Amino acid sequence: MPTPDSRVAFVSGERLPGWVERFAASHGSVAAEEVDGGLQLSAADGAVALLQPPWPADGRPGSGRDAVPRMASLAAQSRTLGLVLVRRGGYSVAVVRDGAALAAKTGTRHIPSRTAAGGWSQQRFARRRANQADALVEAVAEHAGRIFSEHRIEYLVPGGDRALAEQVLGEPALKRYAALTRLPFLDVPDPRAAVLKQAAADACSVRILVTDPA
Repeated sequence: MPTPDSRVAFVSGERLPGWVERFAASHGSVAAEEVDGGLQLSAADGAVALLQPPWPADGRPGSGRDAVPRMASLAAQSRTLGLVLVRRGGYSVAVVRDGAALAAKTGTRHIPSRTAAGGWSQQRFARRRANQADALVEAVAEHAGRIFSEHRIEYLVPGGDRALAEQVLGEPALKRYAALTRLPFLDVPDPRAAVLKQAAADACSVRILVTDPA
């Protein structure tokens, strides 16, 4: 999770070498260390960038003599992802490859976040809200299952509301995908077409956590 003195960037494999060059130009000479499947860049002024590839190598490592070109090559590979974005205000499910959605479904739903005041009214409100959430979860899972079934999904990418996304991925409609590796969660607002487009690009990009010097 980013802290007040850190930020997250998503950089495609093609742009990664240039990003690293600009990081070094801004912060001084850089030392690289491979850590936990990722790469940590420590700059002369104390800035640190932690680079994580969009997916594991899984027997298909990137090529290159140095760590940055290898990660860039890995991130530039074509892999097929099942994207599930869901929040109280809507959802998007998509099959993603090369940073773009091959097939997708986006819809709007609204689940109230506030409770009514007191007594039986509050209990009825809570039951109605729970029923709406259950209906949303079931509908999103069914849409995802239908869209995913026409492609060979390699990984799942959840995003939006963590609890709702977890419920969607646990639905019977997605049982056949339960064993797939889940890639890092995407923190997105209510899914709309523009949000889906950006999420598809981010899911296929190197995730970089930059911590500024103290």
